[in-house]
Amino acid sequence: MADYLYIIVFALFQIAFLLQLYYLLVIQKRLGSYKRTEKADSTHPVSVIICARNEEENLRNYLPFVLEQDYPDFEVVVVNDCSVDESDLVLREFSLKYKNLKVVTINEHTRFKHGKKFAVTLGIKAASHEHLLFTDADCKPASNNWIRKMQENFDGSTEIVLGYSPYIVRKGFLNKLIRFETFFTALNYLSFSLAGKPYMGVGRNLAYTKSLFFKGKGFAAHMHIPSGDDDLFVNQNASSRNTVIEIDPESHVWSEPKTSFSSYFTQKIRHMGAGKVYKASHKRMLSFQAGSALAFYLLLGILVLINAQWYVILSFFLIRFLVQIFIYAPVFKRLNCKDLIWWFPALDLIYNFYILVLSIISLFKKKIKWK
Repeated sequence: MADYLYIIVFALFQIAFLLQLYYLLVIQKRLGSYKRTEKADSTHPVSVIICARNEEENLRNYLPFVLEQDYPDFEVVVVNDCSVDESDLVLREFSLKYKNLKVVTINEHTRFKHGKKFAVTLGIKAASHEHLLFTDADCKPASNNWIRKMQENFDGSTEIVLGYSPYIVRKGFLNKLIRFETFFTALNYLSFSLAGKPYMGVGRNLAYTKSLFFKGKGFAAHMHIPSGDDDLFVNQNASSRNTVIEIDPESHVWSEPKTSFSSYFTQKIRHMGAGKVYKASHKRMLSFQAGSALAFYLLLGILVLINAQWYVILSFFLIRFLVQIFIYAPVFKRLNCKDLIWWFPALDLIYNFYILVLSIISLFKKKIKWK
């Protein structure tokens, strides 16, 4: 009986191992070897859209970095969504100084409650230009060429540009976990896009055309989902023909990370709610990826407990680990988180089990709010 158990567990372990190698060598390797081609020096009028709810401090600290971009023709549309702090005063003050700032104000309604998608939709309707660029109130562009780097991708059939938004480095393990999760998420959605299978984007740094938004009927298909103004829109409208990526360091947008496990936990539960309504093909490919990673660690532990030959098991672990380091090392550098490589073995293990716990909890979590 013990021999049969060993054979079954070892066979499943090998399947998980091979699936992991597939995702590493066939999909994720694309980002590490990706070479950005020089784009034509052309400019299109751009509307930057930011939705803000009670973001007084962040607007004061970060909005000038957006308003002062080195770009000839752009506007910044800030949707002040039912704020009860001093956001309105900050925006009025900035409106006197910056002529390219347009403010859309949403007032609280006693009976009508809305999420971020409603605010984004109003921002898009208020935008004057065809090319839209999105970020958040707590974000700071890495350079004054952010708009330029993102918009120059709009040539030919391109309708969606997937950017990258790292989190600012702070002290503590939580910061490392958040930044690793962000690294892995970006590694995945950027690599899958390069493989011709774009499935999501991040609203902190995302661009698409106004005509695509209205052609796809905006957020109508998933307006009932509180989150997903970014990833669900991309999931619904992106294809291998109309989507490109942009990871030039000048195009990055830095964001403030959560500072407590409870706030990070709430944020991740909200994000996972959107994943439930991804396209079936996308859910399958991501489930196989996450499932094989988790199975690899679980089955490895079982094999150790049933006294399998340790050197055989160790060889599988080392092969996967070395392939990961080979593929991830250049990506860590390109995505501004090379310090995490020293924490990688522990973070990879913790991350996979943390995502499992979140996935289980999200199945029973019903009430989710934007803010």
